Amino acid sequence: MKLGVCYYPEHWPEEWWADDARAMTEMGISWVRIGEFAWSRIEPEPGRFDWGWLDRAMETLHAAGLCIVVGTPTATPPKWLVDRDPSMLAVDRAGRPRKFGSRRHYCFSSESYRAECARIVTAIAERYGKHPGVGAWQTDNEYGCHDTTLSYSDAAARRFRSWLARRYNDIASLNRAWGGVFWSQEYRSFDEVDPPNLAVTEVNPSHQLDYNRFASDEVVSFNKLQVDILRKLSPGRDIIHNFMGFYTEFDHHEVGRDLDIAAWDSYPLGFLEQFLSTAAEKARYLRQGHPDIAAFHHDLYRGCAGGRWWVMEQQPGPVNWANYNPAPLPGMVRAWTWEAFAHGAEVVSYFRWRQVPFAQEQMHAGLHLPDRSEDIGAAEARRVAREIAVFGQLKPCAKAKVALVFTYESDWMTQIQPQGRGYRALRATFEMYCALRTLGMDVDVVSPSADLSGYVLIVVPSLLHVEESFAVRLAHSGALVLLGPRAGSKTRDFHIPDNLPPSTLQDLMPLQVTRVESLRPGVACDVLFEGERFHGTAWREHVRTELKPLATFDDGSGAWFVNGKIHYLTLWPDAEFLARIVTHLSSKAGLEPVVLPEGVRTSTRDGVRFAINYAPEARRTPAPPGATYVLGGAILEPAGVAAWRA
Repeated sequence: MKLGVCYYPEHWPEEWWADDARAMTEMGISWVRIGEFAWSRIEPEPGRFDWGWLDRAMETLHAAGLCIVVGTPTATPPKWLVDRDPSMLAVDRAGRPRKFGSRRHYCFSSESYRAECARIVTAIAERYGKHPGVGAWQTDNEYGCHDTTLSYSDAAARRFRSWLARRYNDIASLNRAWGGVFWSQEYRSFDEVDPPNLAVTEVNPSHQLDYNRFASDEVVSFNKLQVDILRKLSPGRDIIHNFMGFYTEFDHHEVGRDLDIAAWDSYPLGFLEQFLSTAAEKARYLRQGHPDIAAFHHDLYRGCAGGRWWVMEQQPGPVNWANYNPAPLPGMVRAWTWEAFAHGAEVVSYFRWRQVPFAQEQMHAGLHLPDRSEDIGAAEARRVAREIAVFGQLKPCAKAKVALVFTYESDWMTQIQPQGRGYRALRATFEMYCALRTLGMDVDVVSPSADLSGYVLIVVPSLLHVEESFAVRLAHSGALVLLGPRAGSKTRDFHIPDNLPPSTLQDLMPLQVTRVESLRPGVACDVLFEGERFHGTAWREHVRTELKPLATFDDGSGAWFVNGKIHYLTLWPDAEFLARIVTHLSSKAGLEPVVLPEGVRTSTRDGVRFAINYAPEARRTPAPPGATYVLGGAILEPAGVAAWRA
């Protein structure tokens, strides 16, 4: 458990650098990230490198005892490069180039830009790859940020056609896979296929899905281009990328295969304001963040690179990019940090050391104010550093007993063809995660390719395409399994299966979905379960089966079926019903669920149980009688943290 910080020496007078580095180590910071936006200072003119300032910055930080993460600067190519090669720019869905003036102004498919990336990464790695202060590398910065994964440039069109040719071999196979006979959309050659934008109305869903797959593969290969250079020129250093929250336009599991460490950028208040939260949640958790947003991403990214993960950017105060930007409740920066460690983080790095007084992020807080004085987050980081010493080093998180299965491809499918406005696999997965966490469960968020052995409960909220191999591994897992609606509802080519949904899962759950309907907000369907009335929302399926339902709709048809250890929902439950379902299944799986106090969440690492209070009121710590506390005590104040030996 180490602390880090993001630092930009190019933003500050050089005479400040040594004082900053000394203050970092005195605060208890071990890691510092630099360089990810510095291309114009590293190479101010084509082919002319200015290494002097960066050499001195590296030596200053290293001399203070800091371990350095060097970011490759490919997220911000300089103006001279854009002017020399405007074809490197991405093109939006409306056909407009996304020009210079902010950041991420490049297209993943630009071969000329890939060559420039290889050149600059090689130059930096040759100079610093064996520097004793360099402990890790970060590739680029926040792939896809500002909706930049999907580009509709000429380069993307060319590479998409080549990608299709490799995937389908002949155009007849593509026409069959896409159902091209519909609306006379058959092609004579791959050269006739365009990216799926600028159409009169919705494009063929199979075409759009393949474009999402292609765009994701472009991110994977772009990242691997840099990784291969760094591994060759800087052996023995970890390679990291910093992912984002609630961003699904590329497959993070695939990118993670080439990394040593998956990192993500945690901004709980910004995410509360911008994503998936109700107005009531935004008001109640205004200064704390939603109790499950940060933890969901901790558990998601823990599964993306073999279990090793960091927070590369931790919010230390108000951010600048949400609709509204409140300040964290005092103590919340500390609480977020401890929650990350509780979920297995190796490093929590704050963004940033000092608030910058100019340009786009001048309203984004840091650990220090622009006048070099400390902001509130600095004191909280210093406190965490002292508290870490109480624990020593904790082992990584053990495998949880509960697995939550999520695929980026299912989220693409539900966005391409939601059938009901707002229906997304990501939302379904997050709501299921929240239900599990309110019962005190530790959860692994995993892809279908993960090892399923050892889990006693496997929850599959919204897996539209189910490979036969996954169905077989589910059957042999020995776990209790919950399948949400729409499971197995699409083939790999985005068709309705010939044998109807749930397709490859029918050996496990012998039913067929014959009709689906989506429900608008405010409309619910009543469900009877164990003599009590509950409600379903958003989605309902009609099925034929000989199984007797565990829960029924008012018309007597089945809402919840069970076959051995396999459970299937034909509806999406509201929060109350979802909590009841999860409680029922957790008990059946022998997990002894405990309903936590509202706003409190718990996690276990290396025999230590942590509790965080997100509620704006004090709560009682859910520790057993006689617990020996390592942090905190029996009462959790707002933003409070407690830890005890489990």
